[in-house]
Amino acid sequence: MTSPAPDAAGRTPRPDHATEATPLTEADPGYVDLGYARLDTDRLTRTGDPEVVYGAGKTPDQVVDLLRHLHTAHPDRAALATRLDATALDRVRAAFPEARLDEVAGTATLGPPPTPVGLVCVVAAGTSDARVAREAVHTVEAYGAGVRTITDVGVAGVHRLLAAKEEFDDADCLIVVAGMEGALPSVVGGLTGVPLVAVPTSVGYGASFGGLAALLGMLNSCAPGVVVCNIDNGFGAGVFAARVARRAHAGRTPSETPNGEAPNGEAPNGEATTNGAAR
Repeated sequence: MTSPAPDAAGRTPRPDHATEATPLTEADPGYVDLGYARLDTDRLTRTGDPEVVYGAGKTPDQVVDLLRHLHTAHPDRAALATRLDATALDRVRAAFPEARLDEVAGTATLGPPPTPVGLVCVVAAGTSDARVAREAVHTVEAYGAGVRTITDVGVAGVHRLLAAKEEFDDADCLIVVAGMEGALPSVVGGLTGVPLVAVPTSVGYGASFGGLAALLGMLNSCAPGVVVCNIDNGFGAGVFAARVARRAHAGRTPSETPNGEAPNGEAPNGEATTNGAAR
């Protein structure tokens, strides 16, 4: 694996099988003070991945400003913003016509994604889980792994999941997204030994308690090896899964990874074609 190029500040980002980061200086403290936020421009060096904009609670203008500064600091890496409402998405679209927006996920990506290394498969129980599942998909892409999606394979029709087993069995990591009682990760975890992170969603009727029932069900999974993110946290699951996938192929070139060919009707960067959801 070749060493990563220096960032805009001249520091070398930390690769997956890590080297020492360049010490910060008074001239470059590793953050940009914007008054309303201190943007962490050193995170790419420390962790291998840049900071991400969490859009909830921020004004549309702040989202645009943060994306602009992230893109300036790391022009060769995708700057990602999550949890954007319709107004923020419109403002990002106007400011950056080249940005890739997903209105279902509420995400915006500015700049090129890394060459994908390894493969993450996002498995969603139902179409109502799409917002969380798509947030995970775009996070995986921004964090440098290939992604495949399998949707609407919940346990009420388990034959659909069994028919898709070959599609998730060759992945480096799985993200399994489900609401209601949250049973899907346990079933998937009993069918494969692929590392699995479960994401409970807030989808469900009254006694689901906004995803708490699914969360508790996943935490109490009988299937060994199921780890669980917070309710609706597709972003956190995407970060974890992408890093697992990248580490699984540390030291190998992207052409040597399973994501060299587009799986399941998707391009290598995860962009949907005929078999995927429209982006």
